[in-house]
Amino acid sequence: MLKNNHYEIEAVGLLVWLCLFTIQKRLFMKLNPPFRADHVGSLLRIPELKEARIKFESGKLSADELKKIENESIVKVVNLQEKAGLKSITDGEQRRKFFHVDFLEKLEGVEVSHGEYEIKFRAEEGRDVSLVPPVLNVTGKLGRPDNGVVLEDFKFLKSVVSRGNTPKICIPSPSMLHFRGGRDGIDEKAYPDMDNFFADLAHIYQQEIADLYEAGCRYLQLDDTNLAYLCDPEHCERVKGLGEDPDKLPGVYAKLITECLKQAPEDMTTAIHLCRGNHKSGWAAEGGYEPVADVMFNETGVDTFFLEYDDERSGGFSPLRFVPKDKTIVLGLVSSKVSKLESAEPIIERIKEAGEYIDLNQCCLSPQCGFSSTEAGNDISMKNQYKKLMLVVDIAQEFWGDSIKQANNS
Repeated sequence: MLKNNHYEIEAVGLLVWLCLFTIQKRLFMKLNPPFRADHVGSLLRIPELKEARIKFESGKLSADELKKIENESIVKVVNLQEKAGLKSITDGEQRRKFFHVDFLEKLEGVEVSHGEYEIKFRAEEGRDVSLVPPVLNVTGKLGRPDNGVVLEDFKFLKSVVSRGNTPKICIPSPSMLHFRGGRDGIDEKAYPDMDNFFADLAHIYQQEIADLYEAGCRYLQLDDTNLAYLCDPEHCERVKGLGEDPDKLPGVYAKLITECLKQAPEDMTTAIHLCRGNHKSGWAAEGGYEPVADVMFNETGVDTFFLEYDDERSGGFSPLRFVPKDKTIVLGLVSSKVSKLESAEPIIERIKEAGEYIDLNQCCLSPQCGFSSTEAGNDISMKNQYKKLMLVVDIAQEFWGDSIKQANNS
């Protein structure tokens, strides 16, 4: 009898140990978005698509023919991501010219005009990179199209993503409709009270997110340049020139974003990517996250922050001390701007450095930005883009012990 009890006790002990091990392993391995190996979203446009868009704009290709080529391009970039071992799969923004304009211009009450001012991007080796971006103006009451904004885009993406992987949709942060023009970019007759403008904008996002969720979306990312730009003194001066207060805007935008996402169901992961500009491997802003960190991490109602940390222009890791325990940080340590492939060891050392300010079980890894925030794309080859995605996966496996690659390739 005692002998039997002894075996029973051993069996129970073994069962408890297995349960604890499984729980620990589950916590250690990130099986839900954001994934230990993740990415921002945009990918270099497929060459055939770039050619097709030129023909479309010159009237030599119909809208239906262009859409067919867009669909084929999306299938190709989905296969690229899955082959690299990623579990977070986007459409690579193959349908877009700009990461933000193509979404916001579809809203009722928004008009796009050709820009008059040139943005000077900073680039390696002193290269001159500039862009005259389209200008978004609010000329009437805001409204959402009957068939949604990116709803059909998501449905197509979901239909071509392999089972077991997670389709992620990326849309511009709502702050993108305000930051460039401020009060002057919003018609005073339509919106004499700015609170009503922000309320209408948030309502549109709430509707879009609800429909995306209904269509199966469980991973949503907002792309935001503005919070990062507010870390750069030069951009803060430009904001003052618009009559806005750069010290107050982080709180205004945090409130707006939180309102947009407040009805997102618990099983939808929400993320925001902070970008300092990304065009032809150039950037438009510099400065660490310190000026906005406390408000950004503690008042912005998202689950996850994708942060650029590929070089010194992004500052140090100390702002991560403000991150709450229930938030996830995706460290953008692999550059999407330079073609040279990084070595794994320095990236791993940088992850460890971040660990001085945040629990690394709250962290993941990604490229620092998308590879093609504008259709021009960064100065990097398709081949090296793929290698960088694989590098992110390999480092995540080595550092956190994820089995993501095996899961994807089985």
